[in-house]
Amino acid sequence: MTMQNLDFLLEESKKGRPMTLALACPYGDDALEAVTRAAREGIVKAVLIGDEPRIRALAEKDHCDLSKVFIVDEKDEEKAAALSVKMVSSGEADLLMKGLVKTSTLLKAVLNKEWGLRTGSLLSHLFLFEVPAMDGRVIGISDGGMNTYPDLNAKAKIIENAAACYHKIGVPQPRIAALAAVEAVNPDMQATIDAAALAKMNERGQIKGCIVDGPLALDNAISAEAAKIKGIDSPVAGNAHMLLVPDIEAGNFVGKVLLYMTKGRGAGVILGAAAPIVLTSRFDSMETKLLSIALGAVTARG
Repeated sequence: MTMQNLDFLLEESKKGRPMTLALACPYGDDALEAVTRAAREGIVKAVLIGDEPRIRALAEKDHCDLSKVFIVDEKDEEKAAALSVKMVSSGEADLLMKGLVKTSTLLKAVLNKEWGLRTGSLLSHLFLFEVPAMDGRVIGISDGGMNTYPDLNAKAKIIENAAACYHKIGVPQPRIAALAAVEAVNPDMQATIDAAALAKMNERGQIKGCIVDGPLALDNAISAEAAKIKGIDSPVAGNAHMLLVPDIEAGNFVGKVLLYMTKGRGAGVILGAAAPIVLTSRFDSMETKLLSIALGAVTARG
């Protein structure tokens, strides 16, 4: 299965009952508009946790309809983050979203040992991009937002998180390209060694639910023509669903090129917690935030 655009997330998220989303500090940056639209379209039931007068003033200014959302008044940022997480951990909400609150503040609440969303798994970030230059083809990247310099064990867990998410969005056997600068194993380049090890682990059933190959350079991971020219025979080369990047810098660079320089659309979510966490950049568009909410809702459905 090749996903041709991200609109399928909006369709899938409306199937079944709407998931309940807890949004911490929904101030500005298009988050309020995205979540009120998601509520209006039946994608989620939304609970906004924050300074109620501020929320209502922003909604009036930006013409956001609050009739479909519920507001919990909490002016303190840390307390709002904690309340949002507690709503999810208690089962009152199905997924969490970060508003205008520091990522470190929200993650501190998420990782709280008493009432947080710990599962024992690694937290990782998956971003799906719709690439206009490739006829809207959807390609995932992980991890460009959480793990800085993951070792082999962490990379295996990142793949497992991503594969589970792909299963929920309708891809039963996602093709994962373990990226490096070259497609040959080089003892001086750790990314190539890790990629080859991950491919072998997948072949032997240590990483399940997906097809992993690497090392693959970016061009032959996404272009069948490039793979053919380089003589690469692989079920992943040229047709990858997801790019496993070697570190956060590579993921950040590739992601921002796809999102901003090609004017693509995206949807991102943090995986590995007890529930999906919608975590977007302040500079992401309203549409990217809406699509991220839809991705989180589909992933939360389980």
